[in-house]
Amino acid sequence: MNTNAYDEHLLSSVKNALRILRSFSLVEPEKRVTALAAELGLGKSTVSRLLTTLASEGFVMKDHETQQYSLGLSILHLNTVMTSKLEINRESLPVLQHLVDDIGETAHIATLAGMDVVYLNIVECKHPVRMLSHIGRRNPVHCTSSGKVMLAYQNKTVIDQLIDRGLEQYTANTIINPDEFRTALNTIRLQKYAFSIEELLEGLMSIAAPIWDYTNRVNYAVTVIGPISRMNPIRLAIVNKVKSAAMEITRRIG
Repeated sequence: MNTNAYDEHLLSSVKNALRILRSFSLVEPEKRVTALAAELGLGKSTVSRLLTTLASEGFVMKDHETQQYSLGLSILHLNTVMTSKLEINRESLPVLQHLVDDIGETAHIATLAGMDVVYLNIVECKHPVRMLSHIGRRNPVHCTSSGKVMLAYQNKTVIDQLIDRGLEQYTANTIINPDEFRTALNTIRLQKYAFSIEELLEGLMSIAAPIWDYTNRVNYAVTVIGPISRMNPIRLAIVNKVKSAAMEITRRIG
């Protein structure tokens, strides 16, 4: 194997190993080799070899009774290192805690990662919505309040790229018409907050406000999420509190 071919093979192996790690979720925390191979479109021998390597470094663990793999403790170590260095997490935590105590719903900090929203920090209420917004989870930009409120402050090229890719419909309330979506973003930019009412999942709504960083860019958002039955009757009061929380975090990091 020549040098270029070896380098390409090595990069491919690294990419596939990362794909394996990213395939684990709260919904599917354990997986067998066969399932991973089918999901990722790889050969069973390739997946088995990569899992063995990842296990040797502590990034996955194998249950020898069930023959299933799960994430290992090395992932937890990396998560601890990363979150401890994130200023936004450090500065937002007391604000999120106050917001949750005041409103009684789960609050979190989100950022953009490509065409997805990723949650960086979360404080759960006493009766949280499970399996929806945990740290590291990715959700679509176009049908989440945090995604829309951050997207509203991005340049036209970013917005056009998202729309050109297609606005996938998740519920009857998901905005999939490009003109309607652009109008919604313009309104969000003027109001400085966004709603998502059953746009991603039925029965749930969220309210988000933008956070400006020290470069005066909107790279984060603070969001409150909960059942419509609890949030809708007081949503205007929640809007004001979420906007105040966003401005407080902006002040702390900027």
